Amino acid sequence: MHILICEDDAYIASFVSRGLQSAGYQTSVVGDGASCLLIARQGEIDMIILDIGLPAMNGFTVLETLRGEGVRTPVIVLTARDSVFDTVAGLEGGANDYMTKPFQFAELLARVKLRIGDSPVETAGTSLLTHRDLSVDIRSRRVTTATSEVDLTTREFSLLEVFIEHQGQVLSRDQLIAHIWGLDFDPASNVVDVYVRSLRGKIGAERIETIRGAGYRLK
Repeated sequence: MHILICEDDAYIASFVSRGLQSAGYQTSVVGDGASCLLIARQGEIDMIILDIGLPAMNGFTVLETLRGEGVRTPVIVLTARDSVFDTVAGLEGGANDYMTKPFQFAELLARVKLRIGDSPVETAGTSLLTHRDLSVDIRSRRVTTATSEVDLTTREFSLLEVFIEHQGQVLSRDQLIAHIWGLDFDPASNVVDVYVRSLRGKIGAERIETIRGAGYRLK
């Protein structure tokens, strides 16, 4: 699946692109409305993440033009604007979803999977993710091992979901913060270590491996 990111803030564009690539998607990034329109018209894009405040041609104009030309590619509008007017304008203009900055990447990824009609990490037709004897049901938020059901907090569940979606991969603290806590969180915080320790206590310390100097891995 190929996702076009139309965002003029280079940091946010890179943040979103790297996160989507780690989730298995191909990405392209442009920083202005005209370029976004040009690529979207080619019909090779499966989804567009569209900032409203683009230079030269804003996101509303890009969206209106695409929909007027019959381009039905799913669009998630991503913007710093949070007024009711902008939300309604985006959705009535043909957007499939709407997110306001700052945001948590985990939520954006969930919306991408929902709107793109693709969830590569799930078993076909189900919401169940598995790793050895560990089962995670995304819809019911139910976690079970071979012997018991595990009660997790919202953050612990999000952390486990990221681990199981990237099982076997080493995830750095920065990657985990980006996925779960979002852009506006202090990367110097030890919150990742605290939650990993808490999650280990509930699902078994041996399941999450510390890779010195690199991060953590579900094994």
